[in-house]
Amino acid sequence: MLYVVATPIGNLGDITLRALEILKSVDLIAAEDTRHSGMLLKHFGIKKPFISYHEHNEAMRTAELVERLRSGENIALITDAGTPGLSDPGLRFVRECIKREVSFTIIPGPSSILTALVGSGFSTDEFCFRGFLPVKSGQRERELRAAVEGNETVIFFESPYRLTKTLAACIDIMPDRQLCVARELTKKFEEFRRGKSGELLAHYEAHPPKGEIVLVISAP
Repeated sequence: MLYVVATPIGNLGDITLRALEILKSVDLIAAEDTRHSGMLLKHFGIKKPFISYHEHNEAMRTAELVERLRSGENIALITDAGTPGLSDPGLRFVRECIKREVSFTIIPGPSSILTALVGSGFSTDEFCFRGFLPVKSGQRERELRAAVEGNETVIFFESPYRLTKTLAACIDIMPDRQLCVARELTKKFEEFRRGKSGELLAHYEAHPPKGEIVLVISAP
């Protein structure tokens, strides 16, 4: 059995009892970053064989791990934070299990996407997650324009190093739309800052942002 296990996005207390039970019981843990996940397991006193599974070795590792599953091993897949497969490695592995008829299950848990959405206070009736905003300015602006064409709340991941550029683009593209910058979710300096793009840009130009960021754009 493959267990796709969600892990904390910041606060280690958010790990679920079921996730701990699975991580203690499997034969092998496949981790996006073995050093990062090693600290998580050490915190909970879990000692298990580790293997790396990240974007640069997904194809090779998937084939290898599926064969280990078929031979009778139980494997847990984890990423640095949150649920594998959402802007993180994991989807290829799940698809291969479906293709090869290998059993798998999802162990749900923390999600920065849903945490940011609910914390924004924006409508949750309809929402869309669109992953990381593109690095290049032209592609980023096209993605932002596409985001405001619909009628749903839109969620993006963004780098703190590009947030001010994104907010500057939003002034032209969606000057009257309410935005929420959800930063360092579940951590000590957690922040939900809401406002129009111009207001947020002024704040973050004066206070350069740090940490992981989720940008939520309100529905019209």
